[in-house]
Amino acid sequence: MGKPLVPDFSDDEKVKQYIHDRRVIGYDPLLAPSFLLHKLPTSPESLRTTALARYRASQIIQGQSSDLLVIVGPCSIHSPAQALHYARLLKTQLDAGRFPRLLILMRTYFEKPRTTIGWKGLINDPNIDGSFAINDGLQTARKLLHDITSMGIPVASELLDTISPQYISDLLSWGAIGARTTESQLHRELASGVSFPIGFKNGTDGSVSTAIDAMSSSSHPHAFMGVTTTGLASIVKTRGNDDVHIILRGGSSGPNFSSEHIQDAFEKIQKSGTRKFPSIMVDCSHGNSQKNHLNQPKVISSLCKTLTSPSSPEASPSLPHHVRHITGVMIESNIREGKQSIPSSYSATRDSLLKYGVSITDACVDWDMTMTMLDELNEVISPLSSVFLLMLMDLSNRL
Repeated sequence: MGKPLVPDFSDDEKVKQYIHDRRVIGYDPLLAPSFLLHKLPTSPESLRTTALARYRASQIIQGQSSDLLVIVGPCSIHSPAQALHYARLLKTQLDAGRFPRLLILMRTYFEKPRTTIGWKGLINDPNIDGSFAINDGLQTARKLLHDITSMGIPVASELLDTISPQYISDLLSWGAIGARTTESQLHRELASGVSFPIGFKNGTDGSVSTAIDAMSSSSHPHAFMGVTTTGLASIVKTRGNDDVHIILRGGSSGPNFSSEHIQDAFEKIQKSGTRKFPSIMVDCSHGNSQKNHLNQPKVISSLCKTLTSPSSPEASPSLPHHVRHITGVMIESNIREGKQSIPSSYSATRDSLLKYGVSITDACVDWDMTMTMLDELNEVISPLSSVFLLMLMDLSNRL
């Protein structure tokens, strides 16, 4: 075998081949956030929905409300029409006052992190065909969020980069930093500056230390490189976000939704000094369901038992802010259960190739099961809320 041929680096043209854009195919113009915000402004109804949900979510996370924060909806949004269908179903139940003790935010995830490769979500590839029409995806996502929040349904999403939030963050009431990005300094900096509560998921291995570190980091001021709404590169300076909490989602080491796991996370957060009120959300899917959507109801039932156990700190706190450090749950739910693969011949013009109301990413529970799970949660939270209010009144009388 002969020696490899070495390029002639005395040739300036050959040198340039190794310097700039060696692996970049091209650059396409990206809409400025301000253009999209002007084209699709928020309605007064949307603003009220978003502001109220942000306030209520903050109260729950800070331990000042006994309601439960619930993030429920599809694993990912691939069809705006189907997402609106789901939102209308949810609105019917909320308007009827079915879940008075639950603050329900619809899960509207437009970007999907990938361990290897796969569809990256509606913003990146709205046509689900590898065309990556990102400008169209951003417009579709913003319009959908506007339509849902204008109905009175607040929304939640995951933040995967520092640019896309400029297009939609004014419509979000809660955000998540995923298991794969919780350790990222960039995402911690981003979380420190957003105007809504943020949940950090534990690592993919199941450890909570990275999420606790992320909570600590994002609660402090930061300065980092970003873009303004006009698309201008800038130095972003933040105050820090005090509305942060952990999300237990299980991991490669197994589920972590048991009472023992929750108590362990509570004690570690308390010991770290990161939060005065250790706020914990439990993700019923992913590692906690062992990637089987039919296990999500089992997680809910386990949480309800934990919340009502006489020996648990959730049910018999010594101080009002210890009434319940389980402050939220996340449920992956869709119109119909399960999941489906994207056909190789799929295109946006052949939408009939996909089953209606079925996820194309992680499997979800169906609508009827979702209602059963939410009913179970609401039934457990209601009596705890009465205890919480009585203890607050007692504390006020002592002060």
